Amino acid sequence: MRAALSLENVTVRYGARAALADVSVAFEAGTLTGLVGPNGAGKTTLLRAALGLLPAQSGTVRVFDRPLAQYSPDARARAIAYLPQSTEAHWPLVARRVVALGRLPHRPAFTRIAPTDEAAIDKALARCDALAFADRRLDEISAGERARVLLARALATVAPILLVDEPAAHLDPAHQLRLMELLCEEARRGTAVVVTLHDLPLAARYCDRLVLLKNGAVVSSGKPEEALNDAALAHVFGVGALRVQDAAGAVQLVIRPI
Repeated sequence: MRAALSLENVTVRYGARAALADVSVAFEAGTLTGLVGPNGAGKTTLLRAALGLLPAQSGTVRVFDRPLAQYSPDARARAIAYLPQSTEAHWPLVARRVVALGRLPHRPAFTRIAPTDEAAIDKALARCDALAFADRRLDEISAGERARVLLARALATVAPILLVDEPAAHLDPAHQLRLMELLCEEARRGTAVVVTLHDLPLAARYCDRLVLLKNGAVVSSGKPEEALNDAALAHVFGVGALRVQDAAGAVQLVIRPI
């Protein structure tokens, strides 16, 4: 299958330190891929390099086989939706208007929101269980509610590639599960979804593929049971794992000390 997004031998440096070191990885349409690894492994750097927000010292980023550098800013924004880590709110905007920002790449500047935009906004809010506070200011709702609004903004773009950085950090357990189900649904719609996660059991349960990073390099990749093998877990995290079959027959990962 053709990759929707790929990095080919990409190196990104912060001064003398390589935050990404000759990384090659591809993300396919219709697949939910998790990026996992300890703090400082290069997960966020990989996403920002894929967006062109960080310059690569070497290597190429491609979107549907075309170099990212050949895309105009508007075309890039229509192709890749991005949800960064931070849920801080500095705008006195109501949630619905924040979600409307996801529609900017689809219309000329300073034009009114079209009915198609309104439909996309309402659909994104509903999918993120955020309609109840759609008319409240972003700086007056909880961090978890803001996280859902900001995810709705990314979904409202209706881009074929969705990059999501630590979206579960401010969510309660029920909404963490709903979030992962939502990302799975988005992948089933044909979107190439890439999400960074620290919760290994959550990543193993929901992601189709995992890419395990350490010190800016890919340690392992593949299906969750392949990427999170015992040797890789011990090498990267210093932990082991139990694999338990639940009532539905799915294998769940339980982290344990070595």
